[in-house]
Amino acid sequence: MSSEILNKLSGQGVSIWLDDISRERLRSGNLEQLIREKNVVGVTSNPTIFAGALSKGDAYDAQLHDLAVRGVDVGEAVRAITAYDIRWAADVLRPVYDGTSGVDGRVSLEVDPRLARDSEKTIAEARALWWLVDRPNLFIKIPATLEGLPAITQAISEGISVNVTLIFSLERYRAVMDAWLAGLEAAQAKGLNLATIESVASFFVSRVDTEIDKRLDKLGKPELKGKAGVANARLAYAAYEEVMSSERWQRLRAAGARPQRPLWASTGVKNPEYSDTMYVDELVAPGTVNTMPEKTLDAVADHATVTGDTVRPFYEQAWNTMAALKEAGVDYDDVVRVLEDEGVQKFEASWNELLESVTKNLVR
Repeated sequence: MSSEILNKLSGQGVSIWLDDISRERLRSGNLEQLIREKNVVGVTSNPTIFAGALSKGDAYDAQLHDLAVRGVDVGEAVRAITAYDIRWAADVLRPVYDGTSGVDGRVSLEVDPRLARDSEKTIAEARALWWLVDRPNLFIKIPATLEGLPAITQAISEGISVNVTLIFSLERYRAVMDAWLAGLEAAQAKGLNLATIESVASFFVSRVDTEIDKRLDKLGKPELKGKAGVANARLAYAAYEEVMSSERWQRLRAAGARPQRPLWASTGVKNPEYSDTMYVDELVAPGTVNTMPEKTLDAVADHATVTGDTVRPFYEQAWNTMAALKEAGVDYDDVVRVLEDEGVQKFEASWNELLESVTKNLVR
């Protein structure tokens, strides 16, 4: 039976996605169980998740053996391994995709993070992965770096559904929405069916608190800790509402386009002093996605507080929080720059770890 709390959360218009994937989770039927019992309607992945999955158990051994026998190079081997899992998960989620007319039931696969600063290579990789997985309920994850923005527009213009990842700043989020709209306009000009092109924008939450809390400790302002991540995300939703009320969007919506939903990412709480469900409790709003590690999902099912919209009634409070942080000496622009750089570096490190693990297994 589904948790009453999770039912309430879904009823508020929040799509619950699992921030994890592994071959073992798929072959054991665990993902199907989470769909049945925990209201899970989507899956996200990233290089760190795949590196972790490959380091445990024997679920990948048979495929790695065959790849080694065939003499496949490590880059193509990683694509084959990750695409296999994503395709399988997409098939498991296909009934959800069909039942929600393509809104949910989605699975995300990230482009090689080493390409995050190269628009042309990111576009080429997005096309290759879209072709390789070959499932309509796929999302290609493209980072929201400056170089990623034209890649987002190009992918959308070609009918590729995109999950934009690593968004930390409000300014960059607005640029992401602009890139998405430009892609839809180009797709419309080509005569593509806009209703088939979905997108989400992954706005990171807990990492903002982690970085700003460190700075607040140095500034001697502990009373402001643990507030920035939620305030930043709430103001992102305000920006989303502005775009949704624009004439530009209304024209595209009339042509069949669907909104680029805000997705709350990095919702696992890093500081044990905070409630382990705070990034769910405090970010309930219609038309959003919350992608959770399984530990967070279990905590939410057990004891989250879902009382209604906890975003739109708190815009003024969010602005006041950001103003207080600025007054305390927190340089927001520097914070989000550091977080983007670190985000790209962390995913690159995980990708290299994944490449090293696969390389060892390809040696015969």
